[in-house]
Amino acid sequence: MSDTNDLDKDEISLFRQSIGTVRPIRQNSVITLPEKPKPWPAQRVADERQTLEDMATGFSDNEYLETGEELAFRRDGVQSRLFQKLKRGQLKIEKVLDLHGMTIALAKAELSQFLAEARATNRRCIRIIHGKGKGSKQGIPVLKRKLNHWLQQRDDILAFCSARAIDGGTGAVYVLIRKNKGIN
Repeated sequence: MSDTNDLDKDEISLFRQSIGTVRPIRQNSVITLPEKPKPWPAQRVADERQTLEDMATGFSDNEYLETGEELAFRRDGVQSRLFQKLKRGQLKIEKVLDLHGMTIALAKAELSQFLAEARATNRRCIRIIHGKGKGSKQGIPVLKRKLNHWLQQRDDILAFCSARAIDGGTGAVYVLIRKNKGIN
């Protein structure tokens, strides 16, 4: 790098004209910003607090279980052991259809198309979410009742049952589809 003595007086003059007037800095200290706070799991803390309160007051989710609303259907010839695995959610779910919020006509069309695709691709175990009917005008599960009827009418359905709570509970069903003989 060259020393300022090596610069031509014309260059120095040109530089000073380019930058204009200069004011000296009166403060040269660095302003430090406060550290960002560490993340705090507010929702987890609230959930844990609610759980402790529920335990102390004796509240249980079992009070809100929809007893008697579980769906279960099994054709003759389906092994009880296989059906138990289906009920426990021990079979791999290969495809999922979400019907809740649909009209009856749309749900029936979507179901037919979904089952045809599942069968064509040899998907044997599926889950269908029909909802619990809380958003319906009557406050009852309309699609659930229709789905129960529709699935029982189809020969390609071997069995179905309400899902485990983690997979939708009484708002969804696990379905076992007959193997498509055209696919190995």
